[in-house]
Amino acid sequence: MEILKQKIVEQGVVVSDQVLKLDAILNHQIDPELTMEMGREFARRFEAEGITRIVTVESSGIPVAFATAVHMGVPLVFARRKKTLLADPDAYCERVPSFTKGIVTDIMVSREFIDPKDRILFIDDIIANGDAAKGIIKIVERSGASLAGFGVVVEKCFQSGASAIREQGIRVESLVKIESLKDGFVKFA
Repeated sequence: MEILKQKIVEQGVVVSDQVLKLDAILNHQIDPELTMEMGREFARRFEAEGITRIVTVESSGIPVAFATAVHMGVPLVFARRKKTLLADPDAYCERVPSFTKGIVTDIMVSREFIDPKDRILFIDDIIANGDAAKGIIKIVERSGASLAGFGVVVEKCFQSGASAIREQGIRVESLVKIESLKDGFVKFA
């Protein structure tokens, strides 16, 4: 997506050769028009897959996953990172490290929102090491639903996450692939 590449160049901040800060368009402030366009593109790429539900992880994945769900006409479920007093005590739960937060959290999805008959599309904002994605994959497998694919806004090709998911035979569609962040510059693949 050329418009996404342009926004990344204009508004992204290279923090290090491993970290790209996209707060202005994706992770803190949301560009509504761009977000809806990204959702439209994911819906187009996965339109033949019989998707019945979109799944993401809170919170940065929610806007793009929501836009995708709107364009596909299916519900969106997001994995929570924090237990609440109202949380389903029998939820599917996986412990996952967060690359950008530098912590380990539990992600959980209530059993009432994923059915074995579902055909799931997982949408997320960025894939680095792929730990959150691996957690969602385990949750989907345990639920008995099928995972049709994984749509990610930004794939950091210099980290192993997306390739590890592909090695599992899972279709991964990236809107933008970044080859390098060396010397403070974004180099697209």
